[in-house]
Amino acid sequence: MGQGEQQLRVVVAPDSYKESLSAADVAAAIADGVRTAVPNAEIVSVPMADGGEGSLDAVLAATGGQRRLAVVKDANGRPSKAAWGWLGDSTAFIEMAEAAGLERIAIDERRPLEATTYGVGELVCAALDAGARRIVLGLGGSATTDGGAGLLQALGAHLFDAEGGELPPGGAALLRLARIDTQMLDPRLANVRFEIAVDVDNPLCGERGAAAIFGPQKGASQADVELLDRALAQFATVSKETTGRDETHTSGTGAAGGLGFAIKTFFHAHFRPGVELIAELAKLDQAMQGAHLVFTGEGRMDKQTLLGKTPAGVARYAQRHGAPVIALAGSLGEGYEALYDAGISAAFSVVSGPMTLSQACADASDLLRARARDCMLLWLAGRKC
Repeated sequence: MGQGEQQLRVVVAPDSYKESLSAADVAAAIADGVRTAVPNAEIVSVPMADGGEGSLDAVLAATGGQRRLAVVKDANGRPSKAAWGWLGDSTAFIEMAEAAGLERIAIDERRPLEATTYGVGELVCAALDAGARRIVLGLGGSATTDGGAGLLQALGAHLFDAEGGELPPGGAALLRLARIDTQMLDPRLANVRFEIAVDVDNPLCGERGAAAIFGPQKGASQADVELLDRALAQFATVSKETTGRDETHTSGTGAAGGLGFAIKTFFHAHFRPGVELIAELAKLDQAMQGAHLVFTGEGRMDKQTLLGKTPAGVARYAQRHGAPVIALAGSLGEGYEALYDAGISAAFSVVSGPMTLSQACADASDLLRARARDCMLLWLAGRKC
């Protein structure tokens, strides 16, 4: 770098590579590749997420927050250790999948009709015990379709059938719901602001609802889906009678098996695009100031990446600062070219040749380093033209 020449500033803001690398690991590998090509570059790593799995790790890596553990019930009601984040300034971050995530339940143990969000409510209680006044909740990757009823039960609400019996856990039981008693809800909730990080816009019920769209991937049969959809509709009806609020058709209330519905209805939560909320916590906009180049990416990029996923969100921030964006993905799927109209300057698969998925996952760090190095060298060559 010659005298008076400005130091190259590169922002690295990727999502995780699912089942391979965390967002922090992806960022570290890309940074190594950039550093190989430009040893004196100023590299700012901002691990990112969109509110789903991996969001807790990304937020803690970007903010320096504290990882805390709690023993809670998993989606099947079994004791399980779950992590959550304390970010300081009375703010807690909870990734619902830590307590009720699909990946925590073996395929042959998934019980879509009985799965509960009770453990997510227990994480909220842990945050309240720590003094949280603001709780950011990342929705995604759930094993549940209970509309958030389990969370309400963990926080002190009681759900009764017409005979006065208390309902058991799970979405199917909501078909018998007749009354919700909120008198014993934790009083500390009145002083908490909930912010929901969500990357889908599905409503609670109907053809695009929580059961119809996400139920099958949680093990629900077609008959299960129809039952759960009717049960969620009954939950919505009784919730409206209880609170006077009808959020059945609100965008995002179908996220995480309807968990967004309960928090929106009973606690007046604010829904925000997950990538936007994570970016705010990670101070991505500040990191972009003065950036010459931005790297982002995720495990697979295709036309769906435009719908609230991390690379598209990072590109929007980069555009504000006039920085070009290179996206690195494990694979590029159908329609990924649409990203070029959304602020991505160029997108590349990191895979260097024919290989199995398991090999690509095992070698992901090395592949990322090599591809980031190559992209930097090409970008530098272009600057000299």
